[in-house]
Order: sequence, then C-alpha cells, then structure tokens
Amino acid sequence: MKRDAFESWARSELDAVEAALDAFVPAQTPAGLGEVMRYGVLDGGKRLRPLLVLAAAQAVHGQREAAMRAACAVELIHAYSLVHDDMPCMDNDVLRRGKPTVHVQYGEARAMLAGDAMQALAFEVLTPEGGLVPPQLQARLCGLLARAAGHAGMAGGQAVDLASVGQPLSEQALRDMHRRKTGALLQASVLMGAACGDTTPAAWEALSDYGAVLGLAFQVVDDILDVTQASETLGKTAGKDADNNKPTYVSLMGLERASRYAGELREQAQAALVRSGLVDVVWLSLLADKVVDRQS
Repeated sequence: MKRDAFESWARSELDAVEAALDAFVPAQTPAGLGEVMRYGVLDGGKRLRPLLVLAAAQAVHGQREAAMRAACAVELIHAYSLVHDDMPCMDNDVLRRGKPTVHVQYGEARAMLAGDAMQALAFEVLTPEGGLVPPQLQARLCGLLARAAGHAGMAGGQAVDLASVGQPLSEQALRDMHRRKTGALLQASVLMGAACGDTTPAAWEALSDYGAVLGLAFQVVDDILDVTQASETLGKTAGKDADNNKPTYVSLMGLERASRYAGELREQAQAALVRSGLVDVVWLSLLADKVVDRQS
C-alpha cells in the first residue's frame, strides 16, 4: 500500500515539476536557443533529483514555492551537465533519454550554448523577485547548488573522469570521483529540500549522509546497468564505459560484488534516515529503494 501511495505521490510531483519547467524554460529566445534548451530538459529523464528535493522538503515541512524552484533548478543543472557530457569533446554519445543527444540534433555550438543558458537559468529560477522566496533562503539554495555543480563537485568529478580513462583506479579513488561527479548533486538535492524548512543540526547531518550514500548507490547501479541492460532499456548507449576503457565499479569489483555493494549502500541510506529523527521520511526511504532496484 505504501508503494502505491508513493507512486501516486511521485506521479503528481513529476507532473508539477514538468509543468514548472515548461513555464521556466523559454520558448522565445534569440536564434531559437530556447528550442534547444527545451529539447535538452523537457519530456525525459527519471527526475530523481527533483523528487529528492521535494521529498526532503516534505520531511521538514518546507516552503513549497522554494522547494519547487529548487527542484527545477537542480534538474536544469543536471540537464545542462548531460548536454555537455554527451558532446564529442567529452563522452561523444549519440543517445540520451531515448532520443538523439542535443549536439546530434542541433549541432555542437548550439548544444554548448544551450547548456550554458540552462546553467544560468537554474540560478535565475532560485532568485525570484517579489518576495516569493526569502532572500536568505535564496542565497542558501544558490550556495548549495553552486558548490555541488562546481570544481569541488560535479565539474571536478567529470575532470577526474576524463583524466582516468585507461588508468587503474583504487576503490577509494573511484569512490571519490563519483562522490563529486554524481553524488554531489544528489546530496545537494536532499539538502536543498531540507533547507526549505527547519532542521536540527543532527537531522541536517543525517540527511547529508543519506544523500551522500544514495549518490554513490546511484552510480554503482548505473555501472551495473551499463553492462546488464540494452540501450533501448537504458535510453542511452549501453556498454559505453567498457568501450571507452573507463574505470567502473563493475570493472573494479566484478558484477556480483558491485550488486552487493549497492545493497549495502541502500542499508546505510535507510539507517541515516532513522538517525535523522524525522518522522515524515517515507518518500525518501522509498526513493532509496527505487535507486537501487531500478532497471534503467
């Protein structure tokens, strides 16, 4: 029954996020740039990060307007990163979310500009005029997102990833790379939701731990799916990491041990939620299950 309620909640929130993104991402822009932006962010993806923002905000009875804007902002950052990562100078991929990647559809120059514009739009969304979101909260949300996306987070992790092609990495080095590249934005999603309400220092630390291990679990499962699922299921090119000689949890640990590790990380995430002392964490708990049990 809980899972049915969760699926109903998730569908409702995903519809709300999609409607908000549709309103935020402009269609009318110079030289058709808005069309490229909308292609890159609308109608696709799991929207895990927005759901984490909204579930965390609900757990702390957070401000709805701020939480929805944070959910959209983090998805814009995620979408821009995919546009850039797929380009020939990075991962050179041709399939994303079941359709041609942005640079394949619109060319490299327009894809780069669309990613730039999506990144800027994320912070515009977080800083509305007219008192919709208190200035202090605006600043806090911007800080959390900027740190997660920048040199110490996602961008830094991608730099390590590019430098690690064909290089043997220890488990610790691989974990550190993915803590930055994937985990930082997932952790920030949880904390941005939590920032929209009131938390104790202990609850904040526990939610931070939950986000960190969930981010790692997401990457471990991603590596597993890359070798066990077809491109049609994933909506992106399967086997790409092995073809590019990139270190992964499967190449380092083997498939069976990597699967066990994902389960261990799920348990750590659930334990962190218990440690938070928060009552209304059922959606966060079920999102952890969804990350580990997913097939795409």
